[in-house]
Amino acid sequence: MRLELGKIQIRDIVFGEKSGISNGVLTIDKAELIKIVGDDEHISSVSVDIAKPGESIRIMPVKDVIEPRVKVEGPGQVYPGLLNKVGTVGEGVTHALAGMAVVTTGKIVGFQEGIIDMCGIGADYTPFSKLNNVVLTIEPTEGIKQHEHERIVRMAGLKAARYLGELGKDIKPDEVKTYETLPLLEQVAQYPELPKVLYVYMLQTQGLLHDTYVYGVDAKQIVPTLLYPTELMDGAVLSGNCVSACDKNPSYVHLNNGVVEQLYAQHGKEINFLGVVITNENVYLMDKERSSNWTAKLCRYLGADAVIITQEGFGNPDTDLIMNCKKIESEGIKTVIVTDEYAGRDGASQSLADADEKADAVVTGGNANEVVLLPKMDKIIGHVSVADVIAGGFDGSLREDGSIEVEIQAITGATNETGFGYLTAKTL
Repeated sequence: MRLELGKIQIRDIVFGEKSGISNGVLTIDKAELIKIVGDDEHISSVSVDIAKPGESIRIMPVKDVIEPRVKVEGPGQVYPGLLNKVGTVGEGVTHALAGMAVVTTGKIVGFQEGIIDMCGIGADYTPFSKLNNVVLTIEPTEGIKQHEHERIVRMAGLKAARYLGELGKDIKPDEVKTYETLPLLEQVAQYPELPKVLYVYMLQTQGLLHDTYVYGVDAKQIVPTLLYPTELMDGAVLSGNCVSACDKNPSYVHLNNGVVEQLYAQHGKEINFLGVVITNENVYLMDKERSSNWTAKLCRYLGADAVIITQEGFGNPDTDLIMNCKKIESEGIKTVIVTDEYAGRDGASQSLADADEKADAVVTGGNANEVVLLPKMDKIIGHVSVADVIAGGFDGSLREDGSIEVEIQAITGATNETGFGYLTAKTL
């Protein structure tokens, strides 16, 4: 597949009478956007705010972050299977509104939701503080069940991203990058002298409110399979989970996966990038065995020389991570795992819930148990009162002066396990 991804840089966002893009400024008709995203009987209210880098704004609890994109040429539509028909995506021409995102918030769904500060020390931990954000506060009707609450917020965010993305369909991009992966036998033959590398992309699928969608299908129901990397760029994989904010992969990360970007950057130079194997993270041992067996089998069948593995979440998924690693290594394939750590506030505890001597090449996104004091912000979008109950918070996290003391586990993207963040560590 060959995809041309055109990036339209959004330098500012304003409200106006008519939605459109001109000279890098996105104008939004607020009333029209609210009408589009609020078209669900389970939504009681919708409000829209703009949060820009450097502003004294706190967004919480954050549910998803989405980059608006639109298919300009080629088969399918972005975000397939949820908003659009299930057409195969990943080729043709797609435009992205870069430098901005749609962020969803509102009444808490599950305790594992996060914080985005647009300034201060909290902003230093989250990559999403650097974006111009359109923030949707979605409030549900009374008595709604958690899974339905999650669905309406997820769909509202996607509707907003589609609406805004379509504004860029006829805009000339500021930058165009081309990504191409050939059919497997052709790809192998293209650079026969280079090591063949696969990316094993673990998706969070551990139960209610721990869901990821692949072409609209809950990934708990899949067995490991192969994707073209460009399918991710059109939204073939989207978030629908409430896992700890620091290492959750919001939809923005699926669309802008840094591992994929780096592998493409080295493709044809140091490696031959074959594609992406997606696999799920399971609750029960039998399911973990099945998925890790299939993952290792696929890596061998595709002839990989080396594999990069990333996970989403921590604790229980550490077992899936290590099982994937040791089984792939047992096939004679070199692996590198990318994770984060829960090593205690003093950093002295065991970092992962599972380990194996074969997992000897590790990249870390940092220690999620580190404690930070977030200063008071002038404006809150959402509900600050949940600071005491979200993952990483505790009784007394929200102080009387409006500041919040939390583990960085509560900050969206702080220890992201695809490397989409600012923290890491090295061996001394």
